[in-house]
Formats: sequence, structure tokens, C-alpha cells
Amino acid sequence: MANLYCTATNTGKGFFTHQDRNDFYLSGHPGGVWAVGDNSKGSAWISRVNGTSKIKVEAQAIVDAQIATDEAAWNALPAEQKAYIPPPGPDPLP
Repeated sequence: MANLYCTATNTGKGFFTHQDRNDFYLSGHPGGVWAVGDNSKGSAWISRVNGTSKIKVEAQAIVDAQIATDEAAWNALPAEQKAYIPPPGPDPLP
């Protein structure tokens, strides 16, 4: 399955719809990165949400950087807070 990649800010309700999910593959990742099915409806969704297209290596670099930032923040937490917040982990793009 081929995917397109973009960065876009999730604006909440209506950012993606049930129909969107039926029309194309869609998954969100850290750093505001979205993997989108490579078809005309997926491309239209990227335009609709004002997404910025990325190639896979650019998108993965954004995801990796966000995870590194999140891991550093988690590592800085006191031990008693870590018990309630799961550590961030790797998130490879499809």
C-alpha cells in the first residue's frame, strides 16, 4: 500500500470524518505527521486540512524528533509522576 505523508494540525471535530476513513487509509503520528492513502480522496483531504506534503524520510525525521523531545521530557519527570505516565516509544511510519 502506497502512502502520502504530510504535516497538519488536528483542529478537532471534522478534521477527518467517518467517510474520510472509509475512502482512504489515515493514521496520525507524533509531530502532527499523517500517513494518508495515496489516492485522489487522500490527496484532496491533505488540501482540505491545509497539510504540507512530506516525503517519507522527512516525515519520519519529524516523528523521531518529537519522540526524542517527549522522551527527554518524560526522563526529566520525578519517579512518582512516571508511575502514572507511560513512556513514549518508537512510532515507525507505515
